[in-house]
Amino acid sequence: MKNHSLWRFGESGYSGSNLSKYNIICPFCMENGNFETVHHEEKTKPNSSKTLNFDTLKCGNCAGYVLVFWSASEHGNIHDSLVIPQARRTESYPEHWPEEVGIYWVESRRVVEDGNWYTGASSARNALQAALRCHPDWDGNAKRSLIQEIDDFASKGHLPPIMKEWSNEVRLLGNISSHPIPGRDSIEPKDVYDIM
Repeated sequence: MKNHSLWRFGESGYSGSNLSKYNIICPFCMENGNFETVHHEEKTKPNSSKTLNFDTLKCGNCAGYVLVFWSASEHGNIHDSLVIPQARRTESYPEHWPEEVGIYWVESRRVVEDGNWYTGASSARNALQAALRCHPDWDGNAKRSLIQEIDDFASKGHLPPIMKEWSNEVRLLGNISSHPIPGRDSIEPKDVYDIM
């Protein structure tokens, strides 16, 4: 097993070096960003300014509590966080995404959260295709198959090999759902979680 040090946590994530409470959704009432810090502990890395933070937050709407583990990057203006318990419902997509991609992504996350693996795989496939078609280099040919679009973007250098492989996994799982052949293929929950 690889050693993934907690001191690396926060080296990527959200903009800013402080906890983005506005990104946290209460798992009890689904209120977004309405929290106060009621307890804070921290651990600082020896010979460094890197600090791991352990906060207890209280929701201003329902008075529910969440535990937040978070850290800012050691040398930049970035931070990341883990919330326990997590909200069980995806409400939005990252602001910098095109709306056409975000709509399908939120839908696919929601149906997977509800345990609907086939619909989730199909929606993830739609989100992938929307992302490719939102790219400025898309040629506008909606008659081409998704595999042709993936291959085209990979040949232009827009998809590195690992992203091409992942894109094809998303495509194949979505195809099982969109084009069922009774008795042949099935979708495993783990596979759908892996592509999300």
